[in-house]
Order: sequence, then structure tokens, then C-alpha cells
Amino acid sequence: MTKKQRAELVQIELDKLYPTTPIPLDHTDPYTLMVAVALSAQTTDKKVNQVTPALFEVAGTPQRMARLEEYQIKELIKEIGLSNTKAKNLKRMAELLLERHNGIVPQTYEELEALPGVGHKTASVVMSQGFGFPAFPVDTHIHRLMTQWKLTSGKNVVETEKDAKAIFPEEVWNKLHLQIIYYGREYSPARGKGEKDFITKMMFEK
Repeated sequence: MTKKQRAELVQIELDKLYPTTPIPLDHTDPYTLMVAVALSAQTTDKKVNQVTPALFEVAGTPQRMARLEEYQIKELIKEIGLSNTKAKNLKRMAELLLERHNGIVPQTYEELEALPGVGHKTASVVMSQGFGFPAFPVDTHIHRLMTQWKLTSGKNVVETEKDAKAIFPEEVWNKLHLQIIYYGREYSPARGKGEKDFITKMMFEK
């Protein structure tokens, strides 16, 4: 099976499994999406979704977040890993949104990645799921599966993102990256043995 055929197989099978792709992080607008994605680093989406309702109730806008002290933000997100750093980033992120962008989440990678706690992956999620721009955010699930499916030889998520964009059509990027994440969690978890990973078996088992 060629790389092109493997990529087509991935699209076909994932469309069957996940015809709709709700964003796994609960949010109401681009700002709360950006906050949720920033909080999700080294933490499960499930844990983030448990914490953000109380956070967004008191700080669901940059204006309200900026008014809180770091220790108050930390208290609201203390169950999440790296809460000290994330609390500091969330406060400064809100302040810079007010100073530079009138409290509105910008729609360019350069401006997004200049905000504290917003790396390329977070910016890509905001651009794709918050604003609808074609993007292919790569997390550890996607990097691992793209390698497993021999669709990339990338050593890191940056190289894997480049390969994903080259092999999959742009119009499916926003949906497909979520489909791969869902598949990784359900059929090929990082700590599992891959028994349920039928896509890999279809590709390589004779």
C-alpha cells in the first residue's frame, strides 16, 4: 500500500467512525477556547472541562480575567498540572489582549503566538476551530499515529504537521485532526498494545 493509499484509507475509515467532530474542550467563543487549549497542556481534556466552568463563571472574558490576581486564578485551576505557570500566563494573556487587541482574540499566528501560554499548537486550534481557517494542529496522538501509519518520518510535531498538510487535502484538515485525536484515544492509546487499532492492521497485515 502506497503512502497516498494509506492516507486515503485513514480518511475513509475516520469519516465512518466520526462523521461529526465536536471540539473536545468546552468553550463558548474564541477566547474561552484559547484559554481551554492553553490549560490542556500536559493535562487531559476531561480534567480541563471539569475545571473551566468555575473559571469561566468568574473570568470568561479578558477583562474579567485581567482583574483577578494570579493566586485567585491558581485557586480556580489548582487541579490542573502546572497551575502556577498557567495562572501567570492566563493573567498576562488577558492583559495583553486588552493592551494590544482591545480584548479581542487576534486572527493571525504571529499575534496569537506572541501571547503567554500560546504556542503553535494552541494558535492552530484557535485558528482552525475558533475562526475556521485551515490548520492542522498536531498533538502527541497525531504525531504517534502519523508515524505508526508511516505517513511521516518527522522527529517532532512541527515536521509531522508539515507532512500532514502535504498528504491530506486542505479542506479536510480542520475535521481530520480531531478525527485522528478521537481515534487515538479510542483505538490506539499511547499506553495500550494497539489491539483495537484496526487501521494500522488494515495497512500492514497481510
